[in-house]
Amino acid sequence: MSNHEQHETAHRPVQRKEMSRRQFLSYTLGGTTAFMMGGAVLPMVRFAVDPLLAKKGEGNLVKVVEESKVTAEPQEFKFKIHQIDGWYESEPELVAWISRGEDGKIFALSPVCKHLGCTIFWNTKGHNEYDCPCHDARYSKDGKNLAVANSPLDEYEVVVENGIVYLGPLVPNTRS
Repeated sequence: MSNHEQHETAHRPVQRKEMSRRQFLSYTLGGTTAFMMGGAVLPMVRFAVDPLLAKKGEGNLVKVVEESKVTAEPQEFKFKIHQIDGWYESEPELVAWISRGEDGKIFALSPVCKHLGCTIFWNTKGHNEYDCPCHDARYSKDGKNLAVANSPLDEYEVVVENGIVYLGPLVPNTRS
């Protein structure tokens, strides 16, 4: 390339590639469509993700019964908890079988059979056992599985303060 050719190419005006009307319309409509879709989709994504990002509260204890009313014989006590599922708040009624163990400590068992989730009852057949009416699963007074079910009944966390029995979340059975 000669010096004259370099000089000539250096002074040529830059060729601008112009956008056609069709390209302008395509870009404008595409951008507008993307903006509108984002406006419609983002609230749905936030609705789905917000409950996952919410801080988990610690398990609250619920007042259930006076300590003096608890005997060695299991008794059914009903109580309500405040529950929040996403944006839905409710107060379901739960049940616990509460009694004193041989060591004198109070414990509370869940009434949900570990076989298929039916509700168990105390001493319905006169054998001093928890019985499940659905498939004849049986549990000892401490919740130990005796027949059919393959694991013991769950326990509620129990705290006794100032003569009142408070129950917390379910924990695996430690008595059997």
